[in-house]
Amino acid sequence: MARPRIVIVGAGFAGYEAARTLSRVARGRAEIVLVNPTDYFLYLPLLPEVTSGLLEPRRVSVSLTDTLPGVRVILGRVDTIDLDGRRVEYVTSEDGRGSLGYHKLVLAAGSVNKLLPIPGVTEYAHGYRGLPEALYLRDHITRQIELADVTDDPAERAARCAFVVVGAGYTGTEVAAHGKLLTDDLLRHRPRINPDQVRWLLLDVADQVLPGLDERMAATAHKVLTDRGVDVRLGCSVKEATADGVELSDGDVIPTRSLIWCVGVRPDPLVSNLGLESKKGRLCVDPYLTVPGHPEVYACGDAAAVPDLAKKDPEAITPMTAQHAVRQGRRAALNIAADYGTGRRRRYKHHDLGFVVDLGGPDAAANPLRVPLSGLPAKLVTRGYHLLAMPANRARVGADWLLDTFLPRQTVQLGLVPAEAVPLDSANPEVPAGRPTS
Repeated sequence: MARPRIVIVGAGFAGYEAARTLSRVARGRAEIVLVNPTDYFLYLPLLPEVTSGLLEPRRVSVSLTDTLPGVRVILGRVDTIDLDGRRVEYVTSEDGRGSLGYHKLVLAAGSVNKLLPIPGVTEYAHGYRGLPEALYLRDHITRQIELADVTDDPAERAARCAFVVVGAGYTGTEVAAHGKLLTDDLLRHRPRINPDQVRWLLLDVADQVLPGLDERMAATAHKVLTDRGVDVRLGCSVKEATADGVELSDGDVIPTRSLIWCVGVRPDPLVSNLGLESKKGRLCVDPYLTVPGHPEVYACGDAAAVPDLAKKDPEAITPMTAQHAVRQGRRAALNIAADYGTGRRRRYKHHDLGFVVDLGGPDAAANPLRVPLSGLPAKLVTRGYHLLAMPANRARVGADWLLDTFLPRQTVQLGLVPAEAVPLDSANPEVPAGRPTS
């Protein structure tokens, strides 16, 4: 290599921010290469608005080549890392193979769906981790209501009008909140369906929605959901899933064609394949984000068990949030720049500044700087935060939000993503996608 090469694995929040920072502080001094399966960075927090038809998918897809000057983008999925030989191997989008040597490596492989050993879930649940899943779910919800409208079988109609969301964290809460508004709009011109026949259930084994967050935010979200008619069941989960419905742990049986899996995430299996020390499946790093024994390797985001220096517990690690991933990606990049003589290395330490949860319509829950907000003030803070956090497409997102204020939601199927293209276990493409297609 004529110049030192920095290879970044993954373009999620951590990887994208690492690449963007390095393009600013290390361009010209090192070759910067980003390996990612897609040519875009996905702004995950707005994915429920894509599913509900409020935002077009390209609004939340930020072009890597357009926004990362000086960064070479390779479309591929890294499946092997030779730490001793300092090489990564990857599979290209057309099933070819390639390899790269590196001087520095940033491992930001992110996470995949968290699975639980529940019979039938892998076959019949719909995951929610990327753009294909969001588009598929948008079509699926629309299709179920359309098919329910034309059937004369009461049992079939009831099953098609029932939507079960498992996991009441950020994603599940927002999917249920936005999804209920979507089905309300779909019913406006379908008088054959009684609105009371449409059921949305949100399940979680925790004792509150948004577990782990401020209780006041949880109370706000719970009230909004129940006021809309969402059946929130806490201390409850799925016992078994079948093609005809789900059996819940409380003994209830729900006939449904829609099981939406939002129970959380687990680190990409690439991490466990390295054979290095890990904690909760995440690669152990020191406070400078380097891997012990491999000072040339940095890890950040969901793939890394980063010591949480903001807490007194020496065993604490930072949670898997976008807020931490962005700042860890930036810190890893700045520490690499310091290795090349620019600036100095610093430990990662960050206090959460608060959280925002968009609940659709005029509703949201937020606690910026630990100040609890709900209703319109929370909505303004939430949308303002997302516009500031997005690295691009702000004007287009804002324009869509403005149009949505005055124009009705577009409720049509696009038919672009078949069920077999979005298996729940996205880290294992060999898992059969046995879910029904209608």
